[in-house]
Amino acid sequence: MAERRVNVGWAEGLHARPASIFVRAATASGVPVTIAKADSSPVNAASMLAVLGLGAQGGEEIVLASDADGAEAALDRLARLVAEGLDELPETV
Repeated sequence: MAERRVNVGWAEGLHARPASIFVRAATASGVPVTIAKADSSPVNAASMLAVLGLGAQGGEEIVLASDADGAEAALDRLARLVAEGLDELPETV
C-alpha cells in the first residue's frame, strides 16, 4: 500500500472550493485513493461528501493511500496539491 502523509496547505482546510479541487484531482488520477485524518477511518477521496465530512483543517495532517497500479505517481501529485494548497492538479510531478 502506497501512502503519503501531508499537512493541508489551504488555510481554510478541505472545505468547499479546496475540497472540490481535491476531489476533481483524485477522480482525474484514475487511481482509487483514500484520505483520512490521523484519528479517523479512511474515506473515498473521490467523494465530495466524504472529503467534506473529514473536517480537515489548514495545517492538519492527512493520509493519502492507494494500493492500485500507478498509485505512487498519483499520490505524489495529490500530496503536492494538498501540501501547497494549489488551485489545480500539478501536471509536472
